[in-house]
Amino acid sequence: MREVAWLFLKLGTIAFGGPAAHIAMMREEVVRRRRWLSDEQFMDLLGATNLIPGPNSTEMAIHLGYLRAGWPGLVVAGCCFIVPAMLIVFACAWLYVRYGARPEAAWLLYGVKPVIIAVVVQAMWGLVRTAVKGPMLAVIGVAVLALSLMGGNEIALLLGGGAVAVLLGTVGTRGVAASLGLGAGVGLTTLFLVFLKIGAVLYGSGYVLLAFLRNDFVERLGWLTDQQLLDAVAVGQVTPGPVFTTATFIGYVLGGIPGAALATVGIFLPSFVFVALSHPLVPRIRASRRAGAFLDGVNVAALGLMAAVTWQLGQAAIVDLTTAALALIALVLLFRFRVNSAWLVLGGSAVGGALHLRG
Repeated sequence: MREVAWLFLKLGTIAFGGPAAHIAMMREEVVRRRRWLSDEQFMDLLGATNLIPGPNSTEMAIHLGYLRAGWPGLVVAGCCFIVPAMLIVFACAWLYVRYGARPEAAWLLYGVKPVIIAVVVQAMWGLVRTAVKGPMLAVIGVAVLALSLMGGNEIALLLGGGAVAVLLGTVGTRGVAASLGLGAGVGLTTLFLVFLKIGAVLYGSGYVLLAFLRNDFVERLGWLTDQQLLDAVAVGQVTPGPVFTTATFIGYVLGGIPGAALATVGIFLPSFVFVALSHPLVPRIRASRRAGAFLDGVNVAALGLMAAVTWQLGQAAIVDLTTAALALIALVLLFRFRVNSAWLVLGGSAVGGALHLRG
């Protein structure tokens, strides 16, 4: 339990870069360094998280905690991954409400983003060797990558990848707010239920989260403006840990400390329930030939989606010679010297800070 708590507290504190980067860091820690499970088992859990709603990296943390320490580990891993990010976002929300200023962290992200791209590339390289078990699975992965870059729906691509793998028989015989004027008319019960609904039905990235939040809080309820919503999403994306801690920011702005607590519990609670229900099914799926084929297809589809996200993030992260050099150095340190990704993230942020102070 102490091992689970320490690992996910650390990741919740330093895991910048969104779900793809979080999952890459988890693989580095639990597969390569600690050997809690094999790459194939890790990919199976990743495939399972892609098939249920909610924040994928948080659900992966919950799965890993359950695998390592049972039911107590399920709760501890999820809470330890969420709480550091929640507290950081809470502090940003307090500053936002008190001073009415948008938090600026561009100087920090300048150095962190290219390092994150390198971390994700390293993780994908390791996972590709496990997930791609034949030429047809490779074709499925590449097709999902292309369709994702063309704007294909994530869930349709995941399910389609699994279905194609079954049809083609690719597996073989293997068996295994008040100060800003925002608080008036805000009901805490409604706030909680809206975030509970979002956590229970939302698939996809932070951009999909933005669409849900805008529909509920800007258009339907009228509690936020578009600019305030963008401020909230920006804070969720530039702070470490789950992007879904955007809920903490919105909850605090709309309802103070009770609002922040209820919003956070509401959006993350469904993930604990879904993982608790789905985790025991993963070994049974793997033991069935057809279900295992479906899971293999989902796994390579997930890698295709991960590659598409990495490409899109790379275009935003590597913007000049300095960031290109940071990404290249991080790749060399990861592949050649096996440096812990946490140190690379801290080093990238230090470089960004130093350049900011020089400028």
